[in-house]
Amino acid sequence: MRHQSSVTSLSWIPSQAIEGSQKLAFDAGLAHYDPPPPDLLGDIEALRLADRFRFANVLRGWIDVDDASGKITDFGSDGGRLMGATTIKVGPMARTFEAVGLPDIKKDPEQGDGWVRFVQTAGGRTGVPAPRRVRRAPFIQWQAPLVWTTLSLKLHADGKVEAEMIGASRFPRHWVYDDQGALFLKSGLADFKDWYRKSFGKHTPWGDQDSEALVTTVETALERQLSAELMSGKPDFRRLKAGETLVRQGDAGSDVFLILDGVLRVEKDDKRLAEYGPGAMLGERAHLEDGGRTSSLIAVTACRIAAVHAKQLERASLEQLATGHRREDAERV
Repeated sequence: MRHQSSVTSLSWIPSQAIEGSQKLAFDAGLAHYDPPPPDLLGDIEALRLADRFRFANVLRGWIDVDDASGKITDFGSDGGRLMGATTIKVGPMARTFEAVGLPDIKKDPEQGDGWVRFVQTAGGRTGVPAPRRVRRAPFIQWQAPLVWTTLSLKLHADGKVEAEMIGASRFPRHWVYDDQGALFLKSGLADFKDWYRKSFGKHTPWGDQDSEALVTTVETALERQLSAELMSGKPDFRRLKAGETLVRQGDAGSDVFLILDGVLRVEKDDKRLAEYGPGAMLGERAHLEDGGRTSSLIAVTACRIAAVHAKQLERASLEQLATGHRREDAERV
């Protein structure tokens, strides 16, 4: 019997994720941010041709299992990088620069008692120069920093599948899809400044140094609906440093928060209840219950937050959101 599966990451640049002087090109319309990829992957080549992502990492694996003994008799993997492009526009003129892919890094499959694990790193750099200062001669680095993801796919003889993103560049945003094309993981942090300074040479998998991926679970369909409404309502954008408190338990408040980047921890009576990443919406219960904040929200990492007054969103939707949060928090206590 043959068992096979796959895991795919798409990497894209979310709105307002660029910082510093490089942001000017995006603000002027010379370059563009990317709309969020779909929740269901669909035709990945069609997405590439539509310029919906910057690069993809596709890892497919299979194992053959003897029906009588249940032992794995053979295995293999394929897949690799799929690079996008960068289009620069000046007035009515546009030029597209193909991205430069680096050789895929495929580790020797790891085999254990009733399972095989495949690990693959894929990525590259944009074809557009990105000058920045470096400490050593020639003191200017013209090539863009590298982007990558490292995916793991573990197949068991009983058909169980474990898929993970175990490493990734700090930028851009990385979304991970399962064998059915369903989105199931997201990178929790897109740190442009750190990536722009460091992600070249020895500080990459091609220089024997990966970056551990901070991953978070996928938000609900309700949160995706509400986040679109929130972002259309002229939100207030805020930045938090790691360890900084967004709201404290007991404080008065009426804003609802959307996590754009980073991870927030929910604490009640000094006990950790949960952690939430990009796409999650929080803070609705103070408005619904006409009282103070029921918990504190603390930045686990540096965060970007969008906030609007709760009255800008439908009360029924906020009540549904609060019901989900009560259930999730109770499961973690």
